[in-house]
Amino acid sequence: MDIQSIKMRFGIIGNSPYLNRAIDVAVQVAPTDLSVFVTGESGTGKEVFPKIIHQLSSRKHGHYIAVNCGAIPEGTIDSELFGHEKGSFTGASDTRKGYFEVANGGTIFLDEIAELPLSTQVRLLRVLETGEFLKVGSSKIQKTDVRVVAATNVNVQQAISDGKFREDLYYRLNSVPIYIPPLRERKDDIHLIFRKFASDFAEKYRMPPLKLTPDAVDVLINYYWPGNIRQLKNITEQISIIEPTKEINGETLKKYLPHHQKDLPVLYNKKESESLSERELLYKVLFDMQKDLTELKRVVYSNINPESAPRTVKPEDNHQVGSLIHVDQNEPEHIIISKPDESQPITESEIVNESLSLQDNEREMIRKALERHRGKRKAAANELGISERTLYRKIKEYNIR
Repeated sequence: MDIQSIKMRFGIIGNSPYLNRAIDVAVQVAPTDLSVFVTGESGTGKEVFPKIIHQLSSRKHGHYIAVNCGAIPEGTIDSELFGHEKGSFTGASDTRKGYFEVANGGTIFLDEIAELPLSTQVRLLRVLETGEFLKVGSSKIQKTDVRVVAATNVNVQQAISDGKFREDLYYRLNSVPIYIPPLRERKDDIHLIFRKFASDFAEKYRMPPLKLTPDAVDVLINYYWPGNIRQLKNITEQISIIEPTKEINGETLKKYLPHHQKDLPVLYNKKESESLSERELLYKVLFDMQKDLTELKRVVYSNINPESAPRTVKPEDNHQVGSLIHVDQNEPEHIIISKPDESQPITESEIVNESLSLQDNEREMIRKALERHRGKRKAAANELGISERTLYRKIKEYNIR
């Protein structure tokens, strides 16, 4: 089956070489029993590829089970995956089959696999290596024949370094890696996908489809799309419902794109700040801070002469007009910003450290959410848009009391 047929069958839109490569790898690996590890940012459509692999394999008549590992509480994840015996824990009133027993002869898709507790990772590794598992509360070894496809949107190597993901499990799962590119690496596909969504929503809501003016198309394809295809779909639906005029120009489109303003976070105007919730404003600040720092580093490094001593360079972007940037080559990741035309540096230099700043902001965001909900983790997790298990892990990581 060729790539275009696969796209039509599974509703995949686009002609990016990266996307075509991912589909080709999925097709080639499908007839085997090798484990597959799908990586890519949230919202890129990773969940489609396990379906391709299952449907094109000899297991297509067996069960296909998709499991969101981040949505299952840590205390019940072993029972969900491997089953339990009656009376093995409080509330276990009957013997229960787990997903690995039910899917015998089929395929299991483990999404957000980096969220699995380390103890469960050990159990999973045993299944992958020997096909054997134990139900919770049982000493009887059971066998299963299951194809495992896993996916994550986190940096697995960093998770391994942090001791949150087993290295041996990673290499066992990563027999065949498939990388799903984000939308910003598929610029030629963005308008095509938008038009498909616009057509679908026009049919759903019985209205004319949206059309973009040339300047709106430029805005669309040059936006960062942190939420990828999921975000593009949601925004297309919003515009379809809200805008009375179906020809959308650039200024109208910008109103629906979070973080579109190019100013530094400290320069946000008062009206904009008041129109955003605290959470939305914080996300906006974090996003633009990271984007501006990346651009700042690019400008600085492009102007540094590596054979000379530390020197002062003028940035080329408009974010730092009226400032000079001093780069200490002994500490290349530290950028010290000071005012120009002064013989002495300012009293307190601002040392910009990207990862530290983002961690501090994340810690503060979690702390405030917990305060607002009086320590109720479920309510705080819902506000933050993360699972309760992820929130619990972050609380332990940041030692939040």
